[in-house]
Amino acid sequence: MKLSTCMHCFFDQYLPRIKGSSTNTIKGYRDTFTLFLPFAAKYLSRKIDAISVDHLTPDLILAFLDYLEVQRSNTARTRNHRLAGLKSLAKMIRFMYPEKREVAERILNIPQKRTQKQLIGFLHQEEIFSIFDAVDLKKKEGFRDYTMLHLLYDSGARASEIATLNLDYFDSQQKTLAILGKGNRFRLINLWPKTTELIKRYIQRYRPTPAPLYQHRLFINQRGKGFTRHGIYRLCKKHLTRALSPKRLKDINPAHSFRHSCAVNMLASGASLSDIKNHLGHDNIQSTMVYLHMDLTRRREVQKKFIEYSQSVLAHDPKIDELIGWENEAETLNWLDSL
Repeated sequence: MKLSTCMHCFFDQYLPRIKGSSTNTIKGYRDTFTLFLPFAAKYLSRKIDAISVDHLTPDLILAFLDYLEVQRSNTARTRNHRLAGLKSLAKMIRFMYPEKREVAERILNIPQKRTQKQLIGFLHQEEIFSIFDAVDLKKKEGFRDYTMLHLLYDSGARASEIATLNLDYFDSQQKTLAILGKGNRFRLINLWPKTTELIKRYIQRYRPTPAPLYQHRLFINQRGKGFTRHGIYRLCKKHLTRALSPKRLKDINPAHSFRHSCAVNMLASGASLSDIKNHLGHDNIQSTMVYLHMDLTRRREVQKKFIEYSQSVLAHDPKIDELIGWENEAETLNWLDSL
């Protein structure tokens, strides 16, 4: 059986219809085979169309994984992601082509490479205050950025999850937000009063007119389109660069650091592991257990101050007062110009 025939079945039927894999998963596996097929053709001295399923030997796959690390300078973590794509194909072969079960089992027996666990780069509450304060609300996109940063910290959502938020996911009356996470699973979280008010005001006054295809999206960029996760990453990096030192920025992921910070804040506030797991949308409790190994020593005054801040309303936010004063002044000057 030709490998190309098998792969058409993999991407057209198995992943979207049988497994119900997400778009991001399918794209990730597509990238894996975009790299793998040319390598396999060169390794086997065959054209891609002449490669069969029987050519999928452990020697070929291990050579491909070594190529990723040595020639492409990929990390062991990336190597394991590519191997996961190949193993997913093997599971389909085992399921849909039982006569090729031995080929599939040999691939599935290839172990993942052990990797160093990275330090969890989270933001301290003093740093969170500095980042919020660094946002210039007088700029066109200032209020949108201010709202999004608060939501990232409150929800602990991934950048991709914030990018795909729709207007009807937000319930201002119940102060809840539905988030579509990995595996196309929804989770419902409660929002702080402050975050709820910020989102309401953003929708009512500052959300720009979206392009027709993006009318349902909550956050709209300057081109009238929905955000991508890369766009949110750049937005976070812009504001973190203003508030933090270059040395500090090296230790954290600009967008994902808010997710870690949310988990740390919940743990420090006494939330249970199951509550944190459900809030962040982790698949299993093991992903949440990593936060137990952290030193959560903190100043009580800062913790108390942030709790008061998150529960407050916009009327008590000096930055919002400054924005309103600036907008009123601008309206007055425009009125005088019109006389």
